[in-house]
Amino acid sequence: MAQRSVLVVAAVIRGPAGILVSQRFAGAERGGQWEFPGGKVEPGEAEPEALRREIQEELGCELDVGPLLARHRHRYTDLEVELAFYDCRLADGAEPRALGVAALAWARPGTLASFDFCEADLPVLPAIEAAARG
Repeated sequence: MAQRSVLVVAAVIRGPAGILVSQRFAGAERGGQWEFPGGKVEPGEAEPEALRREIQEELGCELDVGPLLARHRHRYTDLEVELAFYDCRLADGAEPRALGVAALAWARPGTLASFDFCEADLPVLPAIEAAARG
């Protein structure tokens, strides 16, 4: 059986309280684990466009998409995922809400590793921490 393959965009949103992370719903694939908000890129959609759409759906707010921070491929037993992590900022006055996710949290600098992240995110956590400090 051919393995499913998806392109996923993720927003590394920095704010005064740290970096915004979201928790997957318990019943979803990799349920209960943490990740950076975002989602699948639809056919014909540009990555920044997909990220703005996903953040609107998941968090109900507008997003300013900045430069690409990291790109990483990961193979789960059931899925191959290509992740594109973008440096992002919430639009002025935006208040993220957990609409399409189980929960939101602001991870203080240096605390990302204390969250139970999806396996695909783990290799990029040090680079994201470094970018957040920079």
